[in-house]
Amino acid sequence: MAAIDHDERHHVFHTEVDGHRAYLHYRLAPGIITFVHTGVAPELEGRGVGSALARAGLDHARAAGLKVVPKCPFVAAWLKRHHEYDDILLTPPQGS
Repeated sequence: MAAIDHDERHHVFHTEVDGHRAYLHYRLAPGIITFVHTGVAPELEGRGVGSALARAGLDHARAAGLKVVPKCPFVAAWLKRHHEYDDILLTPPQGS
């Protein structure tokens, strides 16, 4: 897996694998990071690229002391399988 880069100026985590770019866009508010869209080229699907982007974004949020709002459907679904990040969600998942 290629390294995940963080472009704070443009609010995006991104990487390039085999010539294809993938990204996770976010918005910031005081104390909150909202993940809004993940884009992964079809050629990269099923290779863990989206998961790596989600993990990079969530690890950044934790290190920065931010609460997470997962507006992006991919990140929201990913979080349902990765409860180790429940503590940084702005609204804890139902039934947890």
